[in-house]
Amino acid sequence: MRIRKKLIFLHTLFSVLMTLILLVTLRPVLLRVVARGEQQEAQAVLSLALMLDGVEQLADEGRIELDEGVTLRRGVDPRSVPDAWVELARQSAGQAVGVPDRELSGIAVAWASIGDGEGLWVVETSLASARRAVLWVYGYTIAALLVVYALVALALELLVLPRHVYDPLANILLADRALREGRVEEELVPEYLMPADELGEIMRSRNETIRTIRRHEAALGDALKRIELVATDLKRKNHLLESARRNLADADRLVSLGMMAAGVAHELNTPLAVAKGLAEKLDGNPVRGLSEAEAALLRRVIGRLERVSESLLDFARVRPPAYATSSLREIVDEAVTLIRLDRHATRVQIDNRVPAELTLEADADRMVQVLVNILRNALDAMARADRGNSVIIEASHAERDGDEWVTLRIVDDGPGIDPALLPTLFEPFVSSRLDDRGTGLGLAVSEGIVREHGGTILVTNRVGCSGAVFEVMLPRWAGRTLSQSAEEGVGDA
Repeated sequence: MRIRKKLIFLHTLFSVLMTLILLVTLRPVLLRVVARGEQQEAQAVLSLALMLDGVEQLADEGRIELDEGVTLRRGVDPRSVPDAWVELARQSAGQAVGVPDRELSGIAVAWASIGDGEGLWVVETSLASARRAVLWVYGYTIAALLVVYALVALALELLVLPRHVYDPLANILLADRALREGRVEEELVPEYLMPADELGEIMRSRNETIRTIRRHEAALGDALKRIELVATDLKRKNHLLESARRNLADADRLVSLGMMAAGVAHELNTPLAVAKGLAEKLDGNPVRGLSEAEAALLRRVIGRLERVSESLLDFARVRPPAYATSSLREIVDEAVTLIRLDRHATRVQIDNRVPAELTLEADADRMVQVLVNILRNALDAMARADRGNSVIIEASHAERDGDEWVTLRIVDDGPGIDPALLPTLFEPFVSSRLDDRGTGLGLAVSEGIVREHGGTILVTNRVGCSGAVFEVMLPRWAGRTLSQSAEEGVGDA
């Protein structure tokens, strides 16, 4: 409800309450005054009648109407009136007394002579005109008070409240509306519209609060601009850092390629020398040809050259993975099959314990390549040391930081890995033997493939027994995770 409506409602309520109060309090007082006058008139009439000699004429009649509303009775039977009247009349013998009864206040009694004896006199008065006049005065008084109050309320509504209450509140509301709508030039209440009272103090406090907010907004805007400049500078520096990182990666790759070139040159020297010797022999005596042992040696040398070439291409190749959901157990089975065909490792028991229901989103062919390289490393180590005859492959599924991860463990009971090689095992050409069966590139290629899938590969020696443990940890949904990361990176850029 608006303030003006509230005040009108309060005015009306106050006038109704005032009328009820006057009806309750003023009317009994006025009627009591009339009743007191009636009692005094009754006493006066009775006293006058007792002094007149002509009352003897009432001896026969006993009752007479002296005037309108005035009745005189003589010789009233005491038994027909209250005993208190008779007692009061006897106590004041020969005098008129009023009856102290609020409901019968216009009555006077006396015990006086009647003929040769005495008896009870009673006078009853009722001033009807006086009562009507009092009621008129009563009504006029209430009406006058209501009119006066109405005039006061009207004066307040027309002269006082608009200037000192309604207009200031309207000015505050207009300023607040301008504040909400963004009209800055109208959001403050002008000083000349502020009254010198509490509302004026509220207006001044509001204006000061808005000025303070504007100052803070300006300071915040400056701070945001500075932050934007800092953010732009950070983006530029991040771009420079990323460029530097790529340059470092390129430089590191060049270093690796240099190391690779040196290793490849070293690897190719011996088989090329053998091939050269056999070629010279053929050139010197083409008719004779090569013996069976020499031909087998040439095939081994050419195979060695092919393996070095394949390892070199695998390491240098940069091909994005082709993600697809595959059974991890089937990937392991395929790798085991390739290992048995390639290495003829019939004496080593390879136990695939990967759950059949476990799936992985990955490039299956490249994951097979990872497992083949790891298994080759284990079988070669066991063959060199002539120790160990089993490899266990197991997998587990877990959730970390809201993402699903798969951990693949390859555990062998071979001789383990030299602790000095562990920190650099995944670097190119790190191998315990660079001969016709190991180039030192397999694990480096495997580590690169796992990293492309968003995972990591770890290697440790078994504790308390011989053997090595390779752990390949991959996000279960690598394709989705890397795609989301790429999109977020593009969005941030």
